[in-house]
Amino acid sequence: MVYSLAASTLTLAAPVGCDTSSAEGAEPTAAEAHGPSRVLVTGADEEMLVLEVTAANKVVLRLPRVEVGQGITTAVAMMIAEELDARLVDVDIPLAEARTKGNQYTGGSSSVRSLYGPARALAATARARLVTAAARRWHLPARSLRTRDTMVVAPDGRTATFGSLTAAAARIHRPDVSSRPKPASKHKVIGRPTGRIDARDIVTGRAKYAGDLEVAGAKPTVVARPPTLGGRLVSVDDRAARAMPGVHAVVKVAGGVAVVAESFHHAFKARDALRITWRPGPLASLSDAAIRSRLRAAVPSVGAPPRGSAQVEGEFEFAFVSHAPMEVLTAVADVRADRAEIWFSSQTPMDARESIASAIGLPKSKVRVHVVRGGGSFGRRLNHDAAIEAALISKAARRPVKLMWSRGDDIRHGRMRGASHHRIRASHAWGRVVAFSHAMASVSESYEGQGLAAQGGVAVRGGVTTVAAGPLPSDNGLYNFGRVSGSSGSVELAMPLGAWRSVDSGTMRTAEEIVVDEVAAELGKDPVAFRRGTLRNKAVKAVLDKVAAAGNWGRPLPSGQAQGVAVHEEYGSCVACLVEIDATDPKNPRVTKVVMAADVGTAVNPRGLEAQLMGTAVDGISTVLRAGLHIDRGAVREGSFADFRYARQQHSPLRFEAHIMPSRREPGGAGELGVPAAAGAVANAYARATRTRPRRFPINF
Repeated sequence: MVYSLAASTLTLAAPVGCDTSSAEGAEPTAAEAHGPSRVLVTGADEEMLVLEVTAANKVVLRLPRVEVGQGITTAVAMMIAEELDARLVDVDIPLAEARTKGNQYTGGSSSVRSLYGPARALAATARARLVTAAARRWHLPARSLRTRDTMVVAPDGRTATFGSLTAAAARIHRPDVSSRPKPASKHKVIGRPTGRIDARDIVTGRAKYAGDLEVAGAKPTVVARPPTLGGRLVSVDDRAARAMPGVHAVVKVAGGVAVVAESFHHAFKARDALRITWRPGPLASLSDAAIRSRLRAAVPSVGAPPRGSAQVEGEFEFAFVSHAPMEVLTAVADVRADRAEIWFSSQTPMDARESIASAIGLPKSKVRVHVVRGGGSFGRRLNHDAAIEAALISKAARRPVKLMWSRGDDIRHGRMRGASHHRIRASHAWGRVVAFSHAMASVSESYEGQGLAAQGGVAVRGGVTTVAAGPLPSDNGLYNFGRVSGSSGSVELAMPLGAWRSVDSGTMRTAEEIVVDEVAAELGKDPVAFRRGTLRNKAVKAVLDKVAAAGNWGRPLPSGQAQGVAVHEEYGSCVACLVEIDATDPKNPRVTKVVMAADVGTAVNPRGLEAQLMGTAVDGISTVLRAGLHIDRGAVREGSFADFRYARQQHSPLRFEAHIMPSRREPGGAGELGVPAAAGAVANAYARATRTRPRRFPINF
């Protein structure tokens, strides 16, 4: 259901239910911002979308998600343009600021899935009302009119822009034509490969990130942080720093000591002049070997195998991994005695608003959070520790601040994917798998203890190992493997952890796909043929067949080179990946070719999906072959891209192909889908090329 908002232009909301009061948390429309208007009918659905057609012939929809490079603004603009028959250039998708209710969560590969229906319904209703307005102006039957290029067209060739009709359309409540979204067979925009609507702004520097914002009086700010995770400030001598030119303030915060200065150059110089005594963090005696030992001990038993079966077993270790988005964490905060305003990139702005309000002691109604585009995330911006810290610094310094975490800050003190240990056993008899058990343990992501999470830092209990039996989050029903079981344990450590792209599946499916290859070898079967014979889902078989054919599976390769394959199913979608690797030098392997095929239902923008899949391929190459974090006596050893060795251009495949399977199903998830398949395919290719059984990742760690 779609409802009109009383305004001087056509403004529509898409609620599930409605009342007659103002929408709590809804933002003012452009019409309200530029003239008197009353909101008469509102709703409270999950998305709380509001679409406006302006007099300037622009279609504006404030997106309750964040753009972090995944292309969601382009996908939503395509949905709106499709249903309105508008030019894509006439559709604006600004980001909505934090609201008090509704769904503003960007994660779980859910954005396109959740917005596809509501956005199209809203635009289809707007089209019906605009057509009706034109029909009444021209005294023509509404069904005789058509729409194209952001205008209504009459049979005699007369045209009227949407902008010229918007005021009249705003007064129409019962349109004379259908307001149903188009069937897929009529789509001309959705499903067509399309360049990003913000591409030119990004490459020319017009796109604004938090670090680009000019907020009145906001001064560059950095923080001196302890050398170990969870370290505490004992004392600080800041006399030299305060005396330096350009320094405005030095304040203590939970995570260290903040310096506010005229420029980031001045701030970093003053930060380095601070003389600080630190108390070591709770993990100061702990390093990688001990963590791996604890994880291994925390893995539950896989139980007894079926009688008469033979076993293929493996134990797998995955290191900590930083999110390392290209844009470092930056937040602008202006905290006053009675109100606060924050600007930053957030995947969870409603939660952030509540946490910031609690941290600075204000009601959340007095805190305004502006959502800014982000230069990458991979799950990092689900957390808002930098924004909380910026707000606390602004409050203490009594002035607006622009806080930037350096690359070293985020790698050494920011969130990371937890390390994990996996134990898998596949039991086979009579030429098939009759039981499959996967038990694992990971460093816990639950936070308790010192309460720093609410103050811009993170600390949890340390040293306790727990085991919780239960099913694993991985989709173990992918294969027809008889009795499938899973259980998990955890090791709780005082470490700042966070959801990393593909979360649990990125490690779990990787380990499982390695075992699938090893079972195939044990049974004397080709890895692709073995998968085809045991996969449950026809769609997964189809993507596997596609990569096998497109990638010329089984072609002869020189010694030290090999192919690998893996599949994954999640988010209502599925994907297969074929990799070719040159591991002639096992310590410096190079992925030379990647072929991926994905079935995500309706692919709103196939070009954007191809880019997402390419990114997941680079993630798989990185985390399997190269990139991880070491813990040395309670400290993260890595601190930049010089030693956190994420794949660069020279490590990227020489050839990449993405095949999008045709479908008219509703969209599934895609953003994280490819990571497990890419990682599994890279690992399997490396194993075949080197004739080894890799068990610890990244391999060259």
